[in-house]
Amino acid sequence: MKKLMEQMIKFGFVGGLCFLIDFAIGYVLVALLAGTVSNSVAAAVGGFFGFTVSVIVNYILSMKFVFVRDESLSRKKEFVIFIVLSVIGLGINEGILVVCAKIYEANLFLEETFQFTLWYTISKVIATAVVMVYNFVSRKIFLEKKEQPCQ
Repeated sequence: MKKLMEQMIKFGFVGGLCFLIDFAIGYVLVALLAGTVSNSVAAAVGGFFGFTVSVIVNYILSMKFVFVRDESLSRKKEFVIFIVLSVIGLGINEGILVVCAKIYEANLFLEETFQFTLWYTISKVIATAVVMVYNFVSRKIFLEKKEQPCQ
């Protein structure tokens, strides 16, 4: 149990750093695109590029510091699995951001109460929390070396 807690803490640190990378890129793009495209397009573009850069950093750090490599997987296969799992996470992330943007656009109260960049921030925190749980569980299942049962 102690090993799992240590791993979750390391995952949290790596995830926190990658969140900052993801959020900074996404926020800058949303701010740059504001007023030139719809809010949902700005959120999708910002979310995509932020997520893409952060997933590359996340792969490097996760496989070096968080998870015990499964030596039966080649680096190429490991990276492909990581990317596939991350693309699923990206889909979850993008879906949440777009749904939140649509909710914002459909609700006059929200538009009058929040600037879209603040709403994007709230949406990104929600999306990140959901995807973080998905990422940890899926990577632990598919990428980490399985402990051999005692015989």
